[in-house]
Amino acid sequence: MTRTQPLLAIAATLFVAACSSTPQSDAQLVSDPLEPVNRVVHGVNKGVDTVVLRPVSQAYGVVVPEPVDRTLGNFTSNLALPSDIVNNALQGDTVALGDNLARFLMNTTLGLGGLLDVAGSTGIEREAADFGQTLAVWGVGEGPYLELPLLGPSTTRDAFGTAVDIVTNPLVLAGSDTLDDIVLYGTIVEVVDTRNENSQVIDQILYESEDSYLAAQTAYIQLRRAQVSGGERSDEDFVDIYAE
Repeated sequence: MTRTQPLLAIAATLFVAACSSTPQSDAQLVSDPLEPVNRVVHGVNKGVDTVVLRPVSQAYGVVVPEPVDRTLGNFTSNLALPSDIVNNALQGDTVALGDNLARFLMNTTLGLGGLLDVAGSTGIEREAADFGQTLAVWGVGEGPYLELPLLGPSTTRDAFGTAVDIVTNPLVLAGSDTLDDIVLYGTIVEVVDTRNENSQVIDQILYESEDSYLAAQTAYIQLRRAQVSGGERSDEDFVDIYAE
């Protein structure tokens, strides 16, 4: 992401986590003292999806061939690795750090700037990380729930983490307008592609659930806590949105 990258990327990530039938009791998973304001922002974000993101992603799915889509996905994934590497280091996760560093070096050189996933073909997978997770590793609590304009569902900890990720992204710190543009456009493509690939679950949360605000909130908190814990969770406290 460049300075504006998260404005789309995080929203798509959160929508992917959405569930179409969120139990009312799940709404109390997180403190939400700003619910009235959050609901207004949610309405704006939903409107942006309705007017812009949804139709653009549908057109993308029709126009862009699968091989091109896969190549673009490889490229945008590679762009995210420098930020992943920084957070791997801050979290003291040497295994993930080594994997991500190897991926970045291999895919950037042998993979034609990341267009080809050479590292993936050898079994080296990406280990995504962000500063919100880093703060959690350092013992910082998630804080109250927030829904941010265009960014979507978040918490005070994750909102701060997002800001730090923006200003500390090595590609942004390089100070190159060309790199900034590449990261920005790559992120937009990633957001549109993510929206297209997950259109069914996203449409369920936004347009078919009884209360899309509560559904998005619950799904985000569940997903985020699972990410922070390294995927470990209690089955009775987590709704598997991908279960058939």
